[in-house]
Amino acid sequence: MNISGVIITYNEEHNLEECLNSIKDVVDEIIVVDSFSTDRTRAIAESFKVRFLEHKFEGHIQQKNYAVDLAENDWVLSLDADERLSDELKEAIKVIKSSVTDTKVGAYKCNRLSNYCGKWIKHSGWYPDTKIRLWNRRLGKWGGINPHDSVVLEAGVQMSKVKGDLLHYSYRTIDEHIDQMNKFSEIAAVEASAAGKMTNVLIHLVIYPALTFLKNYFVRLGFLDGYYGFIVCKNSAYYRFLKYVKLREKKRV
Repeated sequence: MNISGVIITYNEEHNLEECLNSIKDVVDEIIVVDSFSTDRTRAIAESFKVRFLEHKFEGHIQQKNYAVDLAENDWVLSLDADERLSDELKEAIKVIKSSVTDTKVGAYKCNRLSNYCGKWIKHSGWYPDTKIRLWNRRLGKWGGINPHDSVVLEAGVQMSKVKGDLLHYSYRTIDEHIDQMNKFSEIAAVEASAAGKMTNVLIHLVIYPALTFLKNYFVRLGFLDGYYGFIVCKNSAYYRFLKYVKLREKKRV
């Protein structure tokens, strides 16, 4: 099995080097598709002798599928720049590459563990956060609704789970999280508006955010993640509020 490592970037100088270091011994080629970064992203990528291309960003799903289509191999390992393979996950993928595997398996999923402001979040609805990151691109592609993309496989494709966590260095500061929520909620509201969805004030602006917090903090044990677990759960609720209040405003225009 030959694997193409695929990453999309935009101003990822703080993350890209560690991401590339984690996959360079696992994949057979690395492709970085960049949305015209203004920082050192390109210089870092080219220091690893990757295939570096610039492409206009038209959406997370569209950009990731563009990058996957550039792969020379059928099997792709697709990561975000703020993700990296844990040592255990790296070894598990090496075993898959070198051993005789079930040809019926067309995709592999793993747990994703997120680091928030220096704290590993092991509850709060953020873990295990299982993701497909390694699959045969002939059998699936990126789909979902922007900005929340996911790999969509063809019907009947078998999937296996590998040991080890995908390490996700999500936000270094709470300010970064708030900025991202604002950007992502805007994208989500645009997508929802285009799909003809509407906002009910009581249900979407009051009940849904409250239930989101209660579910993540109590049912999904967010309180065990301490102070940052509380922040994560509150921000998850606030993100849901932002998405629907922006959707309502777009329908009022």
